[in-house]
Amino acid sequence: MSDVIRLLPDSVANQIAAGEVIQRPSSAVKELLENAVDAESTEIQLIVKDAGKTLIQVIDNGKGMSETDARMCFERHATSKIRETQDLFAIRTMGFRGEALASIASIAQVELKTRQADEELGTKIQIEGSEFKSQEACQCSKGTSVAVKNLFFNVPARRQFLKSDNAEFKHISEEFYRVALIHPHLKFSFYHNEKCLLNLEPSSFKERIVALFGDVYKKRLVPIEQTVSHVKISGFICKPEFAMKTKGEQYFFVNNRFIRHHYLNHAVLQAFEELIAEKSYPSYFIHFEIDPKNIDINIHPTKTEIKFLDEKLMYGVLLAAVKKAIGVFNLSPSLDFSTNPDYQPDILPKDYTPKTPTVHVNPSYNPFEKTNFPEHRKKQLNQHAYLESFELLQKPIEAGVQKEIEHTIEDDNTYFDSFQILKKYLVVDTRSGLLLVCQQRAHERILFEQFQKQIINRQPISQQKLFPQSLDFSATNAETLNEILPNLKDLGWDIESLGHHSFVVNATPSDVKESDVQSILETILENFKSGIMLNRNDKQTNLAVSMACGMAIKSGISLDKTEQKHLLTQLFTCQVPQLSPKGKPVFSVLSEDEIHTRLN
Repeated sequence: MSDVIRLLPDSVANQIAAGEVIQRPSSAVKELLENAVDAESTEIQLIVKDAGKTLIQVIDNGKGMSETDARMCFERHATSKIRETQDLFAIRTMGFRGEALASIASIAQVELKTRQADEELGTKIQIEGSEFKSQEACQCSKGTSVAVKNLFFNVPARRQFLKSDNAEFKHISEEFYRVALIHPHLKFSFYHNEKCLLNLEPSSFKERIVALFGDVYKKRLVPIEQTVSHVKISGFICKPEFAMKTKGEQYFFVNNRFIRHHYLNHAVLQAFEELIAEKSYPSYFIHFEIDPKNIDINIHPTKTEIKFLDEKLMYGVLLAAVKKAIGVFNLSPSLDFSTNPDYQPDILPKDYTPKTPTVHVNPSYNPFEKTNFPEHRKKQLNQHAYLESFELLQKPIEAGVQKEIEHTIEDDNTYFDSFQILKKYLVVDTRSGLLLVCQQRAHERILFEQFQKQIINRQPISQQKLFPQSLDFSATNAETLNEILPNLKDLGWDIESLGHHSFVVNATPSDVKESDVQSILETILENFKSGIMLNRNDKQTNLAVSMACGMAIKSGISLDKTEQKHLLTQLFTCQVPQLSPKGKPVFSVLSEDEIHTRLN
């Protein structure tokens, strides 16, 4: 019987390793940026085309490599940072396994240029799919440039699994942020499709956070600092009132390396308990300095997960540090006297002319005209024919409930016998039992259909701002906002870009409070980037869903009898009142029989 076990060829072994290390373009970005940091660079450039699918290039002014090292760096497990087993427990550098470049070269066309400071000529190497093409002397700047072209060109099945450019660019931006955040002393620049998105000068940690996420963070950040025998914790948390509905800016760093750690995240959430709304998430930027012998970072291919020697100690110290910072903030808000003139609030340009406020009225509107419900209902059904494409939203209401609802609304003299419970639900006494309505989802449905009607009729309802409002966003949010500005205009927004991630809001949809503008827009952008919507190919529908969810009455808000009646009346004149825009049930009927069963 012949032998069946054989050693894999190096090219196949490298592609298998690439599957663990390089999962998408952002994985290559992470590895190249970390190598540039380890090279003792002071300036690092990231250049990306087509969300990394066409080109990923990282240029640094670090130490560079010799001719021999330039060739060796593409071999698997070739590293300058590990000599013996004990070195694994004293690691302070970013990359150390010596597998990143070998993995990248196995699935892309790679060009490396590098030169050391004391050399006149550098070295240029070209590799395609693990196949060595050429090595020659060349003229180049001090440091290293690695260009990764056509990622997964020789693994088409892997390339097909890549997401849209927006999704892949979001992941790339996140990797850039993680490296740039924790190295504020370095200069970083970020280019996408030949457009400079970020140009970060050396600064303090707080200034770097503001530069990346916008000037709004100047007033949100609270310093955190705690030192014990085994660990030093420093950084910033955001004030409780700025907690987000999505898991946005949450960053843990250990010895200058970004990590994910659910246990430590729970400690932060525990500290914020009862200070933030349900299903809200605090933002934080927290750095741990700890002896490398007390951690193990070699447990995951991407090195984003680590194991602490004493996790309970870390949990307790972090919990105490965050609670202390919150307590100090509540008692005596911190004053920052070290103001950097580069971080002063943006003002409108001198040549900027605000638009004159206008009021739109309908001259044919008659407030005393009585609308006949059945006709109004038929007209509304025609206007909302677009919803037929969403099969999820076509579930019919139970016949008995539908009949009773229409009977109730048709009778102008009927007063909804409703009351509110838990500041979340409205209870309506009907002939067949109790109707339980989720007030937040009900308002989301109402707003969503209003926005869709505006889109169809191309008649957005706006309120002009007497004084334009200036807002700042992070680089990625600013780029996304620029992309969807025309779609937002169809929904009642009038926003202009001022450049450098700043915008001015001239008008908003009706009923949007000035204090809510920033948070609503951030929610819209987060939902749009995540793509968790009814129809991923319809920007306007996605934005309508996001706006409805951002502007709706939230759970925990008390409603008086008049507000309850108004909300219920609007809900049951909707085309699909039984489901929220995201497909969740808006109401449920507790029948008389069910009530009797529970009490017997």
